[in-house]
Amino acid sequence: MSYTIDDLRNIMVRLRGENGCPWDRVQTHESLKRNMIEECYEAIEALDKHDDKMFANELGDCLLQIVFHARIAEERGAFSFDDVVNEICTKLITRHTHVFGDAEAKDAESALGEWEKQKKAEKGLKSFSDALKDVPNNFPALIRAEKVQKKAKNAGFDWDGIEGAENKLTEELAELNEALSTGNQNKIDEEYGDLLFAAVNVGRFAKSDPELSLTSATNKFIRRFEKMEQLAEKRGKKLDTLSLEEMDMLWKEIKTADK
Repeated sequence: MSYTIDDLRNIMVRLRGENGCPWDRVQTHESLKRNMIEECYEAIEALDKHDDKMFANELGDCLLQIVFHARIAEERGAFSFDDVVNEICTKLITRHTHVFGDAEAKDAESALGEWEKQKKAEKGLKSFSDALKDVPNNFPALIRAEKVQKKAKNAGFDWDGIEGAENKLTEELAELNEALSTGNQNKIDEEYGDLLFAAVNVGRFAKSDPELSLTSATNKFIRRFEKMEQLAEKRGKKLDTLSLEEMDMLWKEIKTADK
């Protein structure tokens, strides 16, 4: 048997019904916020693992969140799942004027530009500053920084090339070091934030996604740390009994072998 979207919607109606599931019945938009975030991340993890069955399963969990919220909204007379579908179909048509209208887009960059143009008009964003402020505050900080930078670029406020971004990164590092010498925590936090923002700028010019790159670097650190610990134990030593210098030597050994 193969289920359809209508089956999913009917299942949700029953789960939320009088004789449904006690947990599902008490959920609200607010209580489900974390679930929605977690399900999206789990879908990305499945994608990264190149596991199609797992990916399909996790996409189903993401779809469940949409149906769940739509059902709660329908119960309070706000909107239905059909309204959700109508909203996204309308958005796809009105923002793809180069497909459904008279506009032209010869490549991906110009197509994205047309999308942003229509988005700005729909949302009534009258200035470039409005477009920057329209980037959601709840985005992960690295993603938000990159999006803000890209929108600032639309106004022509950008470096001519990666060299300018790299020089700014060096400048911000110097300013952080200066702040560290003062011991002023507020200033340190400010300059550290500027350093991270500048690093995102460099990554943008290098066409490197900041969120994915940092995730990859963190995973690499964990992998090498585990190998370092295993190497220490192989030599009859516990990692926490070694000096920093000894651990650094093991780290360099692992790093050389890992390349």
